[in-house]
Amino acid sequence: MKRKIMKEEKNLEIFDVDAQLDAAFGKEGTPERAAAEERANAFFTGQIIEEARKNANITQEELAARIGTNKSYISRVETGRTEPKVSTFYRIIAALGLTVELTPAV
Repeated sequence: MKRKIMKEEKNLEIFDVDAQLDAAFGKEGTPERAAAEERANAFFTGQIIEEARKNANITQEELAARIGTNKSYISRVETGRTEPKVSTFYRIIAALGLTVELTPAV
């Protein structure tokens, strides 16, 4: 049986990403936008930590024990509900056998 392959045409629309962000989170420099950016940063930090923990084959309980906290704290960090202090972030990174390198922005 032969099948006829038809090319589906897509109606692509171009839009202004900055305008979309402004509409959803407020204009840059507003408290609403700053709060949204903080939530996004907390989420991204959590995702990085979760991925690193899984790559190291460590459970949340094991990571928590290594840094002197509990599993629920690690869970909150990984889901972005809690953003660790810098000192805690460095303890987490060290417990995962990683290092942090600061480089100039390009």
